[in-house]
Amino acid sequence: MVAIGQTFVLIVAGIDLSVTSIIAMASVVGASVMTGDGGYLADSALAVPGAMIAMVLVGLAIGAFNGFCVNRLGMPPFIVTLTTMMFFSGAAIWFTTFHTETSSIANLPHGFVVLGQGNLGGVPHALWVVAAVGIAAHLVLARSVLGRRLYACGQNRRAAAVSGVPVGRVIAAAFLISGACAAVASILYTGRLQTGTPILGQTILLDIIGAVVIGGTSLFGGKGKVLWTVFGVLFLVLIDTSLKMLGLSLFSVFAIKGCVILLAAVIDAVRTRYAARF
Repeated sequence: MVAIGQTFVLIVAGIDLSVTSIIAMASVVGASVMTGDGGYLADSALAVPGAMIAMVLVGLAIGAFNGFCVNRLGMPPFIVTLTTMMFFSGAAIWFTTFHTETSSIANLPHGFVVLGQGNLGGVPHALWVVAAVGIAAHLVLARSVLGRRLYACGQNRRAAAVSGVPVGRVIAAAFLISGACAAVASILYTGRLQTGTPILGQTILLDIIGAVVIGGTSLFGGKGKVLWTVFGVLFLVLIDTSLKMLGLSLFSVFAIKGCVILLAAVIDAVRTRYAARF
């Protein structure tokens, strides 16, 4: 889910390092709304939908802030999202300590937990949601005006602007989509773990960006597809699972995964430089 949103940002030659902090912040905000231990909407019929709306709004707000800083202030996406990641990672911890004396917010409603743990027809609810979002994202990139504009901005922003493409709004839309996808991922992840925690998703940033790059989306923008990202995620999960089944240490697993991601990045750089000559 998060990799789908990251694909949009990489297509416009950006990067979003704040997705893990969005997951964490959305998790604790949503949990504080619906928890049975004094939540804002505790024991209310609106607890679950209200919490989910709050979580999505958190993702959209942070995504909008990232887009504003990149467009209006002209700041590099790497610096903007790195700063955002650090700030909201700390804010999530502060928010948790403000609402509970423990390190997480538990006692979430069953109606929410089932989103992360339940299944429909033997298929997990989370997979249905990811499939629906993936199909929608594919249609946006392949069939919509926004999709064509995203690719145009990634290939050459100046040429896109001269052609009448609203570059600023397109880039902002990419960060909004990334934030929304991270928030939806937080809903599924929080439901799966049955608790809102400020460290949720803290260790998956490398996997998110790595999966998108391994799938073939260019770090230099203008190239990428949702289907490629899906294959990149599956390939990275296959590597991770296989290495762990072989009994390798955590250090070895991270080292090998890092080498695979670096190789994909090098291939992307060589391919981009070669294509620029012709």
